[in-house]
Amino acid sequence: MSRHRTRRPALSGLVTAAVVLLAGSAAGGAYLVGRPPDDAAASVAAVSSASSPPAEAGRSEEPEVDLDAELADALAPLADGADVSVAVLDTESGTGAAYGDEAYDTASIVKVDILAALLLLAQDEGRELNGAEQAYAEAMIRRSDNTSATELLKVIGGEEGLDAANERLGLTTTRAAHAWGLTQTTAADQVRLLEAVSGTDSELSAASRAYLTELMGQVEADQRWGVSAAGSDAVLKNGWMPRTTTGLWDVNSIGRVESGGHTVLVAVLSRGHATKEAGIALVESVAKAAVGVTGAVTPAG
Repeated sequence: MSRHRTRRPALSGLVTAAVVLLAGSAAGGAYLVGRPPDDAAASVAAVSSASSPPAEAGRSEEPEVDLDAELADALAPLADGADVSVAVLDTESGTGAAYGDEAYDTASIVKVDILAALLLLAQDEGRELNGAEQAYAEAMIRRSDNTSATELLKVIGGEEGLDAANERLGLTTTRAAHAWGLTQTTAADQVRLLEAVSGTDSELSAASRAYLTELMGQVEADQRWGVSAAGSDAVLKNGWMPRTTTGLWDVNSIGRVESGGHTVLVAVLSRGHATKEAGIALVESVAKAAVGVTGAVTPAG
């Protein structure tokens, strides 16, 4: 396998990986009202020839690693025809990998995006969230309450307000929808959102990031599936939604986990599942594979 080491300081350099998972439930679903190896230096030069040039100095003998290719190989036995996409980023090393770059329905993972937009709005207005906004925010993230998401989408200015916030947050392939669960996004953009929530180079203030992360760490026990299978100390948000046109499920999971002493951001998207349970099983398998591939690389340095 050709290998290419990727070490990037931020998601802007991350190649996207998309895995489509479809899942649904009244709470978590959408509101549908709507290199070759480096040349082994000059070991191929003539043996015992005084005129042979010396080995080329400064050339690394360490093979590079193509993580996207390794991820594709790892997912081959798992995907089995499923429509799935994943992106992963090791925040310590900057190592990332991706599989797939298509856009998928967000289902309820968009609730993280909606709250990030609300926090940006409050920052711009120089205020904290009011009592009603806090109640909606906590219900929307911890219980995946749909009514709360609908109300907060109105507060931020609807889909236009969400798109404007996403531009500030560095999302480039996410397009909001009035029926918020049908917002279109990619796995790479969801990792960008996780970077904005978890990192320091963000439009979100430290207090806003801490608040959002705290809520994502407190989702109800029966919703702590998905990327949490790939590590410990997960902060996450899941989305699941049956499509009325097909009866098949979208199942998605985004979040941050600790693995091998590293903090890893993971986004898995999928669709076309016969059941929610089948979607969850695939999402968890894909998340484990993605974190395993990225965590196996020692950063260059």
